[in-house]
Amino acid sequence: MKKNRAFLKWAGGKYLLIDDIRPYLPPGECLIEPFVGSGSIFLNTDYKHYHLADINGDLINLYNIVKTCTIAFIKDARKLFTANANTAKNYYAYRTTFNSTQDTYQRALLFLYLNRHSYNGLCRYNLNGKFNVPFGRYYKPYFPEDELLSFAEHAQKATFVCESYDVTLKRAYKGSVVYCDPPYVPLSATSNFTAYYTNRFSVCEQLNLAELASKLAKENRIPVIISNHDTLLTRQWYQHADLHVIKAKRSISRSIRSRTEINELLALFY
Repeated sequence: MKKNRAFLKWAGGKYLLIDDIRPYLPPGECLIEPFVGSGSIFLNTDYKHYHLADINGDLINLYNIVKTCTIAFIKDARKLFTANANTAKNYYAYRTTFNSTQDTYQRALLFLYLNRHSYNGLCRYNLNGKFNVPFGRYYKPYFPEDELLSFAEHAQKATFVCESYDVTLKRAYKGSVVYCDPPYVPLSATSNFTAYYTNRFSVCEQLNLAELASKLAKENRIPVIISNHDTLLTRQWYQHADLHVIKAKRSISRSIRSRTEINELLALFY
């Protein structure tokens, strides 16, 4: 099966792990993702329906606009991928506009621009909900037209909603399959990056997710798969699941050449 790339850069994106995760996803009527992120799992599976959620309203707004206004969006977004737009001065001007506008279409355009021009493609907000990632200084940011078109095609089978993971899980019904890719538990005190949006995913939330997954599997016969780092904590949280270890490459410094393999867990609540 051909692998489809997401059109967004995304911390913790699952594109490189598709072949490791896909065999553990059982057949079903609908795939439900409470943490859709860049959508790599969605883009590389073939369920009849998808219910895709995220707490980041800008992300969901972008996905809905790409789904319904594909050609116009691509035409307008391309105008932001020029040499003139790829300067620190213009980047910070666009970032200020993004943080001040309430126009959903403009926010979608600028969200894509910021994602492709910001440092490491990070998505980070301050406590006031303002996007605050600095300029990335790339020679020529890539405009993902093919990826946008592919996403829009797949999206015709999907519903995108901005909601908390616990609300999404309550919507699960018999015949659906749930895949959860929450913010990962840190491997060390200095590697904690859970603030994809203004809320933070605490240990209590991690525990609650594991308990909800176990309950869905036992009481409702709905399979739930959770990805996370392989640590003593996660093994304790997922003790009622079947655990499988997969290898993932992670950057350990600013250099993309400095990468190491770490263990990730797939917790299967069947």
